[in-house]
Amino acid sequence: MAEKTSRSLLTLPVELVYRILDKLDMFTILFSMQNVCTRLDVILRMYSRYQKIETLKLLGNHIDLERVKHLVEFLQNNNTISQLKLGNSNIGDIGTQYLANALQHNKTLTNLDIRYNKIGLHGAKYLANLLQHNTTLTRLYLGHNEIGDQGTQYLAAGLLKNATLTNLNLWGNGIENLGTKSLSIALKHNTTLVTLDLRYNQISDRGARYLADALQYNTTLAMLNLENNSIALHARQCFSTEMKKVPLRVWL
Repeated sequence: MAEKTSRSLLTLPVELVYRILDKLDMFTILFSMQNVCTRLDVILRMYSRYQKIETLKLLGNHIDLERVKHLVEFLQNNNTISQLKLGNSNIGDIGTQYLANALQHNKTLTNLDIRYNKIGLHGAKYLANLLQHNTTLTRLYLGHNEIGDQGTQYLAAGLLKNATLTNLNLWGNGIENLGTKSLSIALKHNTTLVTLDLRYNQISDRGARYLADALQYNTTLAMLNLENNSIALHARQCFSTEMKKVPLRVWL
């Protein structure tokens, strides 16, 4: 009697494995197919969709620490991804640490979207370190995290040493005047940031004045969004002079 042979991903011809991969989304490929065995890892590295991906969207998935490690391994061996979107993925501070460390010397990523991820003070510190070392990232979306004033101080320190970031989104992070003061100091010296989104924070009149003062020195910021903060009408007027000097749009 002929011996029965069981076929799996470990023994199938490469062409058939490719056909199976064609039916899977990138989330499944990254987190279920990597590190199964050496043969499958080799096949994945040769798989065209895996090689050529430029935008990786993993929005709304629960990415625990083990999956973050898989993602980091993928990013360290990838030279095509320019946009990484991980919004609402629950990566937290520890996941942010792994991600930020992996991207410090990345040469292709320009857009990092990690909004809605429960990132706090410690995560902000890791991201600040990323800003100090990475030379390609231009857009960083951190909306609706838990960064607060102290985390914003870390990010501001990173901005002081960064020469590529053009868009920074910090809406809904519990930022008050102290954090705004740190950002204002960074803005006096930063020469690349074009858009700064600070909507839905707790910035009051004093914080608005810090930012208005910074605009006397900054000549590159084109959009500053302060909507839904606690800035009184008389404090809003402090932006009028600066808005006449440069093509700056301040949303209040």
